[in-house]
Amino acid sequence: MAPTSTTERPKTRVIQSNPVVHSYSGLLKSVRAAGLLERRSGFYVWLFACLIVLMGATWMGFALLGDSWFQLLIAAALGIFCTQLSFLAHEAGHKQVFASRRANDWSARLLATAVAGISYSWWEQKHGAHHNHPNVISKDPDIRNNGIVFYPEAASKKGRLAFLTRRQGWFFFPLLSLLGISLQFDSMRFVLGRKNVRHRWVETPILLARLAALPTLAFTFLPLGMAFAFIAVQIMVYGFYMGASFAPNHKGMPVLPKDSRADFLSRQVLTSRNIAGGRFMDFLLGGLNRQVEHHLFPDMARPQLHRAAAIVRTFCATHSIPYTETTLMQSYGIVVRYLNEVGLAAGRGFDCPVASAHGRG
Repeated sequence: MAPTSTTERPKTRVIQSNPVVHSYSGLLKSVRAAGLLERRSGFYVWLFACLIVLMGATWMGFALLGDSWFQLLIAAALGIFCTQLSFLAHEAGHKQVFASRRANDWSARLLATAVAGISYSWWEQKHGAHHNHPNVISKDPDIRNNGIVFYPEAASKKGRLAFLTRRQGWFFFPLLSLLGISLQFDSMRFVLGRKNVRHRWVETPILLARLAALPTLAFTFLPLGMAFAFIAVQIMVYGFYMGASFAPNHKGMPVLPKDSRADFLSRQVLTSRNIAGGRFMDFLLGGLNRQVEHHLFPDMARPQLHRAAAIVRTFCATHSIPYTETTLMQSYGIVVRYLNEVGLAAGRGFDCPVASAHGRG
C-alpha cells in the first residue's frame, strides 16, 4: 500500500488587537460626539483683542512714564503679554483657532515672529517631534541635554559641571529666565542656516525687525542703564513665564527609551501631567495645564479642554491607566526633586519603573 501523502495547511497568523489602542478610537468618538473638537474662533478673537488692548495700554504707559524706574514694571508687563500672545500662537499652530489650516498657520507665524521673536518654522518642526514622541530619549527635543540633564542615562558629567549637575533642580527655575534669549537665538540660527525653511523670506525680516525694535525704543527714550535694565527685565520675565508654564507638563514624568513601543494613548497619558486650578489656571497657563487632553487631542480648542478632562479621567480610571494631576506648586516641587535625583544618578543606576514597564514591547 502506497504511503498517503499529506499536505500541510498554511498556518494562519492570529493578530490580536491591543485593547487600549482599540479603546482610544471609542474615546475619540465620544469626544467628537460631545462637540469638543469644534472650533471656538470667537473665544480666540475676543482674547486676542483684549491682549492687544492691554499691550497698547502698556506701551502708552511707557510713553507717559518717561525717565522713571517704574519703567521696569512696564517691561515686566510686556513680558507677560508677550507670553500670553505666544500661547495664542501655540494654539493657532495646533490648528485650534480657525477651520482653515492656512489661517491658523499664518496667524501662528505672524504672532510668533512679530511678538515673541521666535521662528514659527523652527518651532513647528521642534514641537511636532515633541508631540509625536513626548519624553522619548533621542526623539523628543524638549529633553535634549543642554546644561540641564533630563534623564539619568545622560547624567554623567564630571569635572567643573558635576557640582551644577548634582544640584541642577535648584538651578532649573532661575535658568528659565534665560529661555527667551535661547529661543530667539535658536530661531535666528535656524532661519539663517542652510536648512530648508518654509517662508524664510517672510520670517527673517520680521524676526530682525522684532529683535531690533525693543532695544531701539529702550535706548532712544531711556537712559543707558535703565535701557539695559528694561530689556533684561522684559526678556527674563518672558523666558521665566514661558518656561514655568511648560515645565510642569512632562518634567518628572516617565522617560521612555528611544526604542519604546508604547502605544499612542499610553505614551501621551503616561508622560503628561495636568495642573489643577480650573478656569483661572486655563488662562494663566494658556491651556497647557490640561496637558493630557492637549496631547490626546492637539487640535482641541482651549475652552473645550476642561470638559474633555472629565471624559478622559473616567476613561483612564476604567482602563487602569495612570492619570496624573497635581497643583502648580506641587508640580514645581516634583520637577526640582526629579532633576536633583537625575543629577545625583551620575555614576549609579536609576530606573523609572513606569518607563520600564512601557519601554520595550
